[in-house]
Amino acid sequence: MNERRGGDRYVISFPIRVRWKDNNGKPIIEEGLTENVGPSSTLIYLPRHLPTVGSKVELTVTENIKDEVTVKAEVIRLERNASHPQAALMLTDQLRAWKKKVWQLAAETIASEKPEEFDEW
Repeated sequence: MNERRGGDRYVISFPIRVRWKDNNGKPIIEEGLTENVGPSSTLIYLPRHLPTVGSKVELTVTENIKDEVTVKAEVIRLERNASHPQAALMLTDQLRAWKKKVWQLAAETIASEKPEEFDEW
């Protein structure tokens, strides 16, 4: 699934925590899941509140409690589906840590879930 985004995107659900400030400067913290993970972007699901397009957010992937990965990102698009609200994020900082600890983990996780190929006789 190579696209012009600069690498494969993996459909995978990692637990996340997102922090941002609302229009009044009040801090908001939401927990959710990644929907898919790319090398420099991600689509996330947040059940209650979405940040606005253009917002700067801090995204922490909490999959590995001992080694959480926190990156800065900007909201580039929203999917305001009432039952499944999503935000598309473009990462703006800590890209190396993201690629190494989140994107590669997604690739390895997906690869390990593929069914075994049968040898052709």
